[in-house]
Amino acid sequence: MPVATSTVQSPKTWLDDQEAYYDEEAERLSNVIDETLKQESLKRKEQSKREVKVLLLGQSESGKSTLHKQFQLLYASQALEIERPSWRTAVYLNVIRAVRAIFEGLDGGISQATEERSREPSISYDNGDDIVRLQARLLPLLAAEATIASELNGGFTGRASLYVRTGWQTWVSSGRPKGDSTTNTTSDITSMAVAILRHAQDDIEALWRNPLVCELAGLRKLGLEESAPFFLNNLSRILEDSYLPTIDDILNTRIQTLGVVEHILPLRRGSEEILWRMYDVGGARSQRNAWIPYFDDATAIIFLAPISAFDQHLEENPKVNRIEDSLQLFSAICSNKLLKGASLILLLNKVDVLKQKLESGTRVLKYIPSYGKRRNNYESVAEYFRVHFKQIHHRSDSGGRGLYTHFTTMVVWDMNALLFHLLMLE
Repeated sequence: MPVATSTVQSPKTWLDDQEAYYDEEAERLSNVIDETLKQESLKRKEQSKREVKVLLLGQSESGKSTLHKQFQLLYASQALEIERPSWRTAVYLNVIRAVRAIFEGLDGGISQATEERSREPSISYDNGDDIVRLQARLLPLLAAEATIASELNGGFTGRASLYVRTGWQTWVSSGRPKGDSTTNTTSDITSMAVAILRHAQDDIEALWRNPLVCELAGLRKLGLEESAPFFLNNLSRILEDSYLPTIDDILNTRIQTLGVVEHILPLRRGSEEILWRMYDVGGARSQRNAWIPYFDDATAIIFLAPISAFDQHLEENPKVNRIEDSLQLFSAICSNKLLKGASLILLLNKVDVLKQKLESGTRVLKYIPSYGKRRNNYESVAEYFRVHFKQIHHRSDSGGRGLYTHFTTMVVWDMNALLFHLLMLE
């Protein structure tokens, strides 16, 4: 009868088999990891094709934040609708700022207006006592400005009249006031603002109707923000119990931006959804260095240049004309090598204000000597500025790019042409 035998592996053979097994397993895991990384890379690449990174650039008060609100209106209207009650306090603060600007503008406006008149004064300045009385009566209103601004700007301790978008966004997202478009619950600060304004309503309207104020405002000698007349002319509506800011109110409300604020908007190009990352930046000179980290991988630059500002100077440097500053800034953007891959869109903004200034007799030549003997009408002035910006682009552009140019009035602008350019971006 045969005897059963067994085969026993030597230790060396067993170790060799184990090593081979682990080598195969390691290779399998390595292949899985490589495939996963490859798929993730393809996914990120595909996702990046569906993302558009847009930078809104330009000097302070050029219209960047208003342009963002226009995008919100088109593509995030539900979010804007929810925010509407929160805009009440910002509207009230805009009214108070307008009142302060009138009193500040009265100091230097009278002498300037007198010097520039080409006819006998049409009104008497004997109503100065009325101005003094109104100013005394409105002091409590002006004193409340700092408190309201501090609430809106998240405790920023700069100028009393300054309120900033970063703080404002925090204020809105914190739910103050809570509610949607159908609930009009108010915060303590909103209640205080409207109470003070209602108490001062007659005096504000008397100030705005004052003949001296009317004349200086017509001559644009009060230094009012462009939207100030809009709010002062709508004061009764704004102070109604049932008041809820309209879209026009929101578009005209001025909120200054400090730093860089990111907004994400989903858009569609046919059946494809595109995610827009829009960066709204503070335009003051001291804030422009903060733009640089956002230049990398930018898909498009929307540069806003307020061509109505030919008779204005920078708040940071009264010796620098705002048009000159805008041209210098545009040159720096065009020549920046970090942005050479980004499409350039130029918005020559605030043409409505430009037309008003020209129709009131303000002469471009007085502020920009190089304008020469050209006609002082809208068509000639607008073309003069367009050519200057085009020449800057031609001389400074680092990427050989085309330049899309539009004349705009941001508070009422139809954005179809701009959207066409942006939606075509890859």
